[in-house]
Amino acid sequence: MRKPKVAFIGTGGTIASHGTDPLDLIAYSRTKRVYPLDELLRMNPVLREVADISEAPFRQVHSTSMGPADWPDLAQHIDNILSADPDLVGAVVTHGTATLEETAYFLNLVLKTEKTVVLVGAQRPPTGLSTDAFLNLVNGARVAAAPQARGLGVLVCLNDEIHAAREVTKTSTFRLQTFHTPDFGLLGHADADEVAIYRRPIRAHAPNTPFSVNSDLPRVDIAISYAGSDGAQIRGLMASQPSGIIVAGFAPGMTTPGERKAIGEALESGIAVVQATRSLSGRVVHFDGLRPKGMVVSDNLSPQKARVLLMIALAHGMTSEKDLLDVFKTF
Repeated sequence: MRKPKVAFIGTGGTIASHGTDPLDLIAYSRTKRVYPLDELLRMNPVLREVADISEAPFRQVHSTSMGPADWPDLAQHIDNILSADPDLVGAVVTHGTATLEETAYFLNLVLKTEKTVVLVGAQRPPTGLSTDAFLNLVNGARVAAAPQARGLGVLVCLNDEIHAAREVTKTSTFRLQTFHTPDFGLLGHADADEVAIYRRPIRAHAPNTPFSVNSDLPRVDIAISYAGSDGAQIRGLMASQPSGIIVAGFAPGMTTPGERKAIGEALESGIAVVQATRSLSGRVVHFDGLRPKGMVVSDNLSPQKARVLLMIALAHGMTSEKDLLDVFKTF
């Protein structure tokens, strides 16, 4: 029986890191040794048993360095690879876990391929005792090839769990079970016998979005609320002349009086401001009179993902309050 063909696109992160010894599970990045994609895949012979592997390295970028400067290039690389070879059924992107959720959500908004794209990472390097790197790579390939995973948007697969890019977040510094979907739970599991899917996300996602990768992403910053905040952080961000500011407020999405005054100043200066919450889950809803006029809300997007969506929306000319309210209700 012919094995499905899956592209592996390498970026870097823990999943490609080389520690000093099996118990080097935390400070391994100090070695500055990173496995090239081809070597990492050769270390995992089981991969060749589940899929026909095509190697398509991107660039070695630690996840703390990955961001808006890389995302459009990565998206274009994925689209090019998958469109150039009709035999490819999907792609697996190896990525560091620190910013994996943000990269996944960006790709979920801009990719134009119908094929399944799965992001995988690891909490322990390949050289570490009980590493999760190799099983995550195998499960990523299995999910990318699974017909039942088609049409779900960009996916994230670690620890045998399959999550939607819009919803997943990293919740723990070192534990293997770090990625969770707080409000709704995972989409399914990559078990030994099959890839089992139990629900489908309904928010708009790739490839059925109006967004492209051809626009420069504007600067958007994040301010976090804390007891006694006087708005100085927001005014400090304004000095950098961002196009937008995400406010990670108190649950259920509120700010201090000092912050509200600074938010009003930002809006008056033409900066788009979105109210999110610093809490792990839940919606931020729109209430007239409780926030400065013109401020929009993030729904249940985390501050970091609200930032991604606002950057893309502003890059595509969606600047009015109505436009932005619609965007955060749709994506």
